[in-house]
Amino acid sequence: MNYMPGTASLIEDIDKKHLVLLRDGRTLIGFLRSIDQFANLVLHETVERIHVGKKYGDIPRGIFIIRGENVVLLGEIDLEKESDTVLQPVSIEEILEDQRCQQQAKQEAERMKLQVLKERGLFVPRADTLDEY
Repeated sequence: MNYMPGTASLIEDIDKKHLVLLRDGRTLIGFLRSIDQFANLVLHETVERIHVGKKYGDIPRGIFIIRGENVVLLGEIDLEKESDTVLQPVSIEEILEDQRCQQQAKQEAERMKLQVLKERGLFVPRADTLDEY
């Protein structure tokens, strides 16, 4: 097998099922239909998979075009092992509610941490104001 540099090596992965982890934390699963020299991807029959604890839910997204700079991880899914999972599939509504509760708990924990630090005389800048320093 000859080595192909860059995104050309992904040509043999066309029409196979892939998992894509995006820079914003989303996980997409779909069939790779196209790729270019900038690693831009086109996924077909795409679902957005949301994980919360041992549960997951899939939100159908259809055809999905992904800019290459937003891809953190791209991996082929082994179709034989795909069903062998300890995760429990749940409805879209249930996983979105679980995700919302998880995010609220995380925000509350962060707020409590900042309050304790403030009481001890420490100041931690918010993430959205870090560019100002």
